[in-house]
Amino acid sequence: MKKTTIFADKNLTIGKVRPTLYGSFIEHIGRAVYEGIYEPDHPTADGDGFRGDVIGLIKELNVPIVRYPGGNFVSGYDWRDGIGPKDKRPVRLDLAWHSTETNEFGTDEFMKWCKKAGITPMMAVNMGTGSVKDAAELVEYCNHAGGTSISDLRRANGAEEPYNVKYWCIGNEMDGPWQTGHLTADEYGKKALEAAKVMRWTNGETEKDAPNGRLKLIVTGSSTHAMMTFPEWDRVVLEHTYPRIDYLSMHRYYEYSEETDNPLEDFLGAADDMNEYINTLRATIEYVRAKVRSKKQVHISFDEWNIWRQSAERTEPLWKRAPHLMEDVYTFRDMLVFAGLMNTLINNCDIVHVACLAQLVNVIAPIMTEKGGGTFRQTTFYPFKYLSNTARGVTVRTFTDSDRFQTMYGGARSINEAVNFDPETGSLVVSLCNYSQEKREVALELRSFGELKAEEYLEMTSGDLDAVNGFGAEQVKPIERELPAVKDGSHVSLVLPPMSWSYLRFRA
Repeated sequence: MKKTTIFADKNLTIGKVRPTLYGSFIEHIGRAVYEGIYEPDHPTADGDGFRGDVIGLIKELNVPIVRYPGGNFVSGYDWRDGIGPKDKRPVRLDLAWHSTETNEFGTDEFMKWCKKAGITPMMAVNMGTGSVKDAAELVEYCNHAGGTSISDLRRANGAEEPYNVKYWCIGNEMDGPWQTGHLTADEYGKKALEAAKVMRWTNGETEKDAPNGRLKLIVTGSSTHAMMTFPEWDRVVLEHTYPRIDYLSMHRYYEYSEETDNPLEDFLGAADDMNEYINTLRATIEYVRAKVRSKKQVHISFDEWNIWRQSAERTEPLWKRAPHLMEDVYTFRDMLVFAGLMNTLINNCDIVHVACLAQLVNVIAPIMTEKGGGTFRQTTFYPFKYLSNTARGVTVRTFTDSDRFQTMYGGARSINEAVNFDPETGSLVVSLCNYSQEKREVALELRSFGELKAEEYLEMTSGDLDAVNGFGAEQVKPIERELPAVKDGSHVSLVLPPMSWSYLRFRA
């Protein structure tokens, strides 16, 4: 049995883990909104039509921030369609997902839902068919106290106090030809700069406020590193907008495919590929920062990431309201890769300050619902839940002698790890993925943390990589293991099952 040693020192930190690293995403797509978070006729629905059972699961996940309303949807969306009396709101064709949008749920409903779910809203403005003026007026609707026609419209719609939305995405995937109103990097960069400028002005901020402004503005970066425009797109956009924005957006989805030379190995290599993608954007940001002579540090908002079978064919008819779209049921194999992706985000917390799992309910999501019925937790629900709730404080740099295996991305680690330490609580969390098809002995060297006590040891493993959860049958979930012995206060030896995710929590 091969042995891997992982050394972690609390004095060698990567960075602070911000709660926003564990964000998610709700778009007007499929059943994410309708029959997902909003279903007025559901037995658990409250007076606003929000499903109480879904809010309960979201709180279990401990999601702190949610991006809305898109996604591709936002590039053809007029936010005014989703406000005012519901019986007077227009019914529109949604060209992004070839659905019918009734606009029963809009900005005000989203803000009410966020308050009930304990979530910080992250709004996106339309940079496709929308104008700079539209973006500024949405900020005014959300954030201006009153006394203007637009802010008083919000008050007339039932929200006397402003929403004070802090996080704003300036468009979505504008590098993609599939996007309504697709722009070149130069065109988008110029438009985003003007949008950022007037959005800050509308929020009462000046040019001097931009480095530390109340608004946190996110410009659209590459939708994937497979784009031929990557990373040139990111460079050009940043050179236009750097002084006025706070984050560069990045998106990436992975899927298991039998079409590659080594399907399993290539899928398991996703975490190391994500790491390289982040580091390329890290370098691009630093290059532009030097070029524009800025002392300001722009960070990354990884506001779309997940496992997604993009090759799956649509089975629902066009123009249906709330069609069943992209309702992937995640396998145990998917969960393994998902856990590794979470480790990668945690290990890059110094540059990735915001991340949004896409999506939250029904559409490539950890939570699935049945119309008028129950819910179930997907296999991916569990790594997110445990890490979101406990992998806080700071990420500790690790040193490992793990062997590697070859994938279409290059070399990938057989043992993929992340270590977090919270100095305030003394909590030490270790997340381990064994991507080998054999048992692995792992030695944790944690001497700098002092005397440690093991408090929790969970493991997810299965003899069937295709095992899934379903309504009334959540069979793929963590099992409790006997707490490991801690030798000399800081040395822990483990045997990881083949193809497994392990979660350990200690107290210093």
